[in-house]
Amino acid sequence: MGDNSCPATCAPVPVLSGPAVNVRVMRLLHTSDWHIGRSLHGADLLGDQERVLTGLAELIQAEAVDVVLVAGDIYDRAIPPAAAIAVLDSVLTTLRATGAQLVITPGNHDSATRLAYAAGLLASNGVHIRTRVERLAEPVLLDDDDGTVGIYGIPYLEPDLAKHALGDPGARGHTDVLRIALDQIRSDRDRRGLSRAVVLAHAFVAGGARGESERDISVGGVEVVPAAVFSGFDYVALGHLHRPQEIAPGIAYSGSPLAYSFSEADHVKSVRVVDLDADGLAGVAIHELDRPRGLVTLTGTLDDLTAEPSYDRHVDAYVSAQLLDAVRPVDAMRRLRARFPYCVHLDWVPILDQRDDDRSYVQRIVGRSDLDIATDFVQHVRATPATKDETRLLARALSAAGVAHEAGQS
Repeated sequence: MGDNSCPATCAPVPVLSGPAVNVRVMRLLHTSDWHIGRSLHGADLLGDQERVLTGLAELIQAEAVDVVLVAGDIYDRAIPPAAAIAVLDSVLTTLRATGAQLVITPGNHDSATRLAYAAGLLASNGVHIRTRVERLAEPVLLDDDDGTVGIYGIPYLEPDLAKHALGDPGARGHTDVLRIALDQIRSDRDRRGLSRAVVLAHAFVAGGARGESERDISVGGVEVVPAAVFSGFDYVALGHLHRPQEIAPGIAYSGSPLAYSFSEADHVKSVRVVDLDADGLAGVAIHELDRPRGLVTLTGTLDDLTAEPSYDRHVDAYVSAQLLDAVRPVDAMRRLRARFPYCVHLDWVPILDQRDDDRSYVQRIVGRSDLDIATDFVQHVRATPATKDETRLLARALSAAGVAHEAGQS
């Protein structure tokens, strides 16, 4: 990490790491769900991710942020590719060079063990990666003019695994394991006499609006935890849901820094800058993030999409195309990418599509001949009826198949 210097506005390293540097308030930047290594319908997003995440350094410096909280899903996979690891190294190096410290917890996409590599060494340089369930009640301690703030990082708790590490094999579901974890944290906070405490957690909290790009973390159909389990803390930095949203005062999701599905095209991506004073939560400011490339869904015939002048403004966006052509166009993606280089997704949804028929498959075929079913299939796939020549060809094929079947049974 190189430079271990700390400007006057920087919060100190934990008690184990050296002397405190006093500041007027404690300022936190809350982010989560980086998903480094994720793609968008096969499009590589690493460049966009590195640009947005390293770009946080400018905000950190401008706002004199003392500590960055990253609430899980650092990587998109438990075993990230080498290129994703290189991006995380670049991001952490850049953010730490601002003088801000970082507190990081794994999410359900991460491997806690792999993310924890060199955690001890990194902690001595102000990057605190909190991955061990049995040690979640050990805070990062930071001082300001008003005393000490305890920051508790809860790694993602898989109930069947976490309940043993938490010492309660009878725990069931996400709510139980989180309640046990938070009770342990409260006990530690009381033992230390901390007047202010912050928690990072990766969970689906009741009242949150989910999208299409979050992985299901349900266990036995019960995944939602009540916000009340987090009561008594000055700020709860949540991760998992990709839409920025406040669940209750002082309990919020920062959301992901980039859109990871077309359902997020209208999300305003942001981070939260949180101030703590002597009494606890003093204020929250939302800072919108630049989007390297927009997302848009365009609907129309292939000719319309490739020729309509009003679509010129989308040539640099990630495009999902919905084609309304009655007949499936040939080489549609090539033609689309000639105009929209970042077209990453294509659906054919013809106006004459029969897929809105709400009858069951059995209801649609009962009493019908094999030839009728075959010609209906042609129309379903192609959205135009089979021609007379095609119908005759299908009849001959069905007749030949019937003769072959009878011969096989004799």
